[in-house]
Formats: sequence, structure tokens, C-alpha cells
Amino acid sequence: MNISSSKKIPRILFSELNKLVTLPWIWITLISTFIANLCFVAAFTSASAGLHGIVGTQNTLDIGLASMIYLQAGFMILGTLATCSEYAGGQIRTTLITVPWRGLQLSMKHVALAIITIPAAFIIVLSGVLYPLFIMRDTVAGIELDMIIKSIVGATGYLTLTTLLSAAVGAIVKRTTPALVALLSYYFVLSPLSRDLLPRIRAYFPDTAGLHMYIPPSSDVINYFTPLQGAGIYTLWTLTYITLAILLHLKRDA
Repeated sequence: MNISSSKKIPRILFSELNKLVTLPWIWITLISTFIANLCFVAAFTSASAGLHGIVGTQNTLDIGLASMIYLQAGFMILGTLATCSEYAGGQIRTTLITVPWRGLQLSMKHVALAIITIPAAFIIVLSGVLYPLFIMRDTVAGIELDMIIKSIVGATGYLTLTTLLSAAVGAIVKRTTPALVALLSYYFVLSPLSRDLLPRIRAYFPDTAGLHMYIPPSSDVINYFTPLQGAGIYTLWTLTYITLAILLHLKRDA
């Protein structure tokens, strides 16, 4: 089948995007993540109510971003569902019959996932950051809009990369539960345990480097990288896993 790349890529991208937007679990995951994040932020804001007298913009922004550690789990689920859902019912065979260019098909799936994830992550992060700023508006010092914008953009990028990396892991494992167990075990167990054992090496781990993308500068936190450096390291990890997923996708049976 001889089709030019200028026609092939948009068609495959539209096909993958259409499959994702019509998958009910994608929207259930995003809506559930949005609601859960607001609940976490509301709880953190309420717990900080006694600090009204000393809370400033920096602390209020930290409250809005405190839920990120839990929020990322929702985007891990989103990523794994995006790639594993086709394997669950054997739909991947139909996909590969229709789109025989395996590498391009999986690449466009990640691009389509990014198209969905970026606005969703932005809205969820924005709502989480604005909530404590609104609730504590009478006690917060002058708002540094530049810092807030940088943190929101950085957090959106972090969640997008987390989603794409999770999708790549899902494509490698091909099953939702094992992929999620591996991801959650790393992000919530193995990485925190390595904090004291491998402090310098851990700084280059994907989740730790990614934290620098959105955490505001603080004298209480050691910043090994700038936000741009953290984004670069996390992007490199993500591209590595996507490349591995594509190579395996090209060689093994569906």
C-alpha cells in the first residue's frame, strides 16, 4: 500500500485520536481524577486554615500543588488504559490490519494521547492551584503571577510526560494491571525508599527530575536542576520508554 506520509500521518493520528475520545474509561478516569484532586486540595486547604496569619503566596501555591503526588496516579491509569485497552479484547489485531505501519501507529497513539492529556492536565492543575488562592485570598500576600504560571505549566508538562511514559510501559507489558502495579510500585514505593540510599543518583530518576518542573524554588528544598533541565531529563526517560515500546511493537506478535 503506497500512501504518502503527508496523507498517512494525519489519517493515523485522527484514527488514534478518535479511538481514545470514544473510549468511556478515558473520560471516567479524567473526571474521577478531577474530582479527587479537588477533594485533596480542599482537604489540604482546610488543614492549613489555622495558618492564615502566616500563609503567603509561596505556601498557598505549595498547598495547591501538594496533591500532585496523588494526582499523577490518575494520569498513570490514563496512560496504561490508552495502550492496554486494545490488547484486552484483541482489537489490536484489527488495528494492525487497518494500519500495517506498526511503528507509526504506536507513535501516533502517543501523540493523540498527548493531545488529550495536555488540556485535561492543565484544567485539573489550574483548578487545584486556584482553589487555595481563592479560599485564602484575604490573607495571601501579593500574588506573583509569573511563579504561578510557571508552576502550572510545569505541572501540566509533568503530568503529560507521566501519562506518555505510562502509555509506553503499558505498550511494553500489554496488560493494564501488571503495568499499573509496576508504575505505582516505582513512583510510590521504590523511588521514595531510594531517597536516603541514593540521594544524588535519585535526582536523575524520572519522577524526581520531573519534580523540578513545577516545584517553586525554596530554601528548604535542594534544587539539583532548573525546571528546563528537569523537563529535559524526564523527556529523555519518556522517549527512551516510547522507543523501547515501538521496537517491541515492531518485532512481536499482537
